[in-house]
Amino acid sequence: MHYATTSLLSLSAAVAAALCVAAPQEAAACGGFFCDTGGPQPMPVDQTGENILFIIDGQKVEAHIQIQYDPTSGASQFAWVIPVQALPEFSVGSELLFTNLLAGTVPSYQLNRTFATCGSNESGGGGTTAGPGGYDSDFGTSGTTDPTTGGPEIIHQETVGAFDIAVLSGGTTESVMQWLADNGYEQDPEAAPIFDDYLKEGHLFAAFKLTNNVDVDQLHPIVLTFDTGEACIPLRLTRIAAIEDMGVRTFFLGDARVAPRNYRHVLVNPLKIDWLNLTSVSTQYQELITQAVDALKSDGHGFVTEYAGASLVVSQAGLYSTGWSSTPFASLDPTAVMGALAQQNIASCSSYGCSFFHPLIEGLLAQFLPVPDGLAQEDFYSCVECFPELIDQDAWDGPAFADAYQQRIIDPGKRAVDLLDTWRYVTRMYTTISPGEMTIDPFFHENPQLGDVANVRSATSNTLCNGNQIVTLPDSREVYVPLGQGWPAFIDELPYEEDIEEVMASGAPINLVDNTALIDAKLKAWNDAVNAAGGFDDDGPGSGSGTDTSSATKDDEGCGCQVDSGLAGATSGLALALLLFGLRRRRRDDGSLN
Repeated sequence: MHYATTSLLSLSAAVAAALCVAAPQEAAACGGFFCDTGGPQPMPVDQTGENILFIIDGQKVEAHIQIQYDPTSGASQFAWVIPVQALPEFSVGSELLFTNLLAGTVPSYQLNRTFATCGSNESGGGGTTAGPGGYDSDFGTSGTTDPTTGGPEIIHQETVGAFDIAVLSGGTTESVMQWLADNGYEQDPEAAPIFDDYLKEGHLFAAFKLTNNVDVDQLHPIVLTFDTGEACIPLRLTRIAAIEDMGVRTFFLGDARVAPRNYRHVLVNPLKIDWLNLTSVSTQYQELITQAVDALKSDGHGFVTEYAGASLVVSQAGLYSTGWSSTPFASLDPTAVMGALAQQNIASCSSYGCSFFHPLIEGLLAQFLPVPDGLAQEDFYSCVECFPELIDQDAWDGPAFADAYQQRIIDPGKRAVDLLDTWRYVTRMYTTISPGEMTIDPFFHENPQLGDVANVRSATSNTLCNGNQIVTLPDSREVYVPLGQGWPAFIDELPYEEDIEEVMASGAPINLVDNTALIDAKLKAWNDAVNAAGGFDDDGPGSGSGTDTSSATKDDEGCGCQVDSGLAGATSGLALALLLFGLRRRRRDDGSLN
């Protein structure tokens, strides 16, 4: 998309890992994906497309897990296992809540361009001009134990939305893995020692599988609610199916900003971004974050904050409507279904086809009102009453459709609105991590003393009369760029990380690594050298002042930029863009944060 005065970059990244919510213990392990052997080949789970949302309300922890899969895999089955320390309550989550979370908090970098007023340009004046354009990335038998194998016992079974869920307790590693194999779960032998650890720690195992007659197009978020007071992201079991430098992204709704408790918090050096060529960052993103979190003192166990601030940036549009009702469908003739959906403004049909305003509607129709062989979807759903003799009467079940509509669309939508109305603050964090680094599960806690992190990072390039540029970064650092040159090459020698911090539940972060002085000294040396060659000082109005960047203040996690809800709202719902690195941290004399 293009904006009048900026060039904007958002870029996609991803998260993986299942979920765990566990009682406080630093090394607890929690979660992992398996494949379902329901077809001729095991289904490859997309480990780069999941997001996790936590709500920590005292001892009550609610974890929403978005599940995505690779549509190019051709798989029609899905299965998943999570170790948990207590039996949770299960419910359906809102797909659109994740869409709106992603869109509303998507971090972006933008470059504003200004030009000095000089020579023949005086009549036109200086000011701001548009940049080159914008870029968006953005089961067994309940209660039974096999006496010959020593378990496991099936202590809970239910169907929640599109998933059949069984919770296993006890047993040996061999018996648990045998149960999974008997029930169609493809496994990796490397999981055995990890299962050993879970069982020794007293974990239960929640096993998920798509229920009968449900396809992968009906995958929806799943919600687990515990009374444990702790939230963590599972990584130890996840490593058996993970890729190198896998992206992990997590959200928190609460009253204050959240930070990692047993992982480090990392602030990335903003000079490592080529602000004059933001399109190049899309190819450098993983490397940028990976290098920063892999630095000494973080050692692959670090997170960066992409956004922290008011949850008002998350739109409630489309999440829920008081006009939605499942009641009419229970007794409805199938020829009237599309009309009823149109009346509830969740679908709209014309002679050109149908539009669907919720991601799960098409999946429900495919299950309960499938398109007859030989007809195109747009032809059938735009005029179901035209083909009464072709309707699959065995598939249509009005009460079942009404129940699924209530469970998968109406209830999760209303819950999503309630969450956004209740919790005023949202935190979004991101990291990359490789299987060899998945030795500790990250835990998180709130810290009310931490500052906000904006999700729009704005720099300004002021072009002088002689063509030289002064680029002012969001943290007020100035970078001198001579005419005809790109982003300075000396920056390649700088560290990727500016700060590596340990964050407690209260108070200012504790610095473990602080590269600010080094970065400022290198930048000053560069600016002094190019300024000595001429053209950055005394070059006329708007030429720049040759500011000594070593005196720049250090602002915790932010440049003072406000979130531009117009820009953020315009990005793709699947966009995950560049990190809000928390470029600099400003301290008062007393050491507290501004």
